[in-house]
Amino acid sequence: MKHKVHRLDVKSDNMQEKLEKFLNELDGEIIAVIPNVKPTFQLMGATAKINYLLIVEKVDA
Repeated sequence: MKHKVHRLDVKSDNMQEKLEKFLNELDGEIIAVIPNVKPTFQLMGATAKINYLLIVEKVDA
């Protein structure tokens, strides 16, 4: 049993569509979807943004 880790660059306005399309194209089993959360500071205060998602896929060897 092997695993592959994919990186999917996303923005807040297109995240759902890109993730759905990417997951439907995978052949293996999806183990986890891990967001990379980056803290940012704006005029209203601190917030966070997601730059990319890591998708862990289990593939047959």
